[in-house]
Amino acid sequence: MHLDQLIITLKHRREELGVTQEQLADLSGVGLRTLKALESKKGNPTLVTLNKLADVLGMEVKLVVKNIEL
Repeated sequence: MHLDQLIITLKHRREELGVTQEQLADLSGVGLRTLKALESKKGNPTLVTLNKLADVLGMEVKLVVKNIEL
């Protein structure tokens, strides 16, 4: 899943649960400005940020890395 689609999915889940951006920011510890930037596709979140948001929304973020040569 691409980052844009992931952000859309998180936003839809937030809306399904009836959680405001302000509430999600407070519950997740992610700044409101950061959350608003993400939802307007202007941000570049870290995996930690995505995980914090997903956790509050009852979701899980998984990272799959393919074709790694060691």
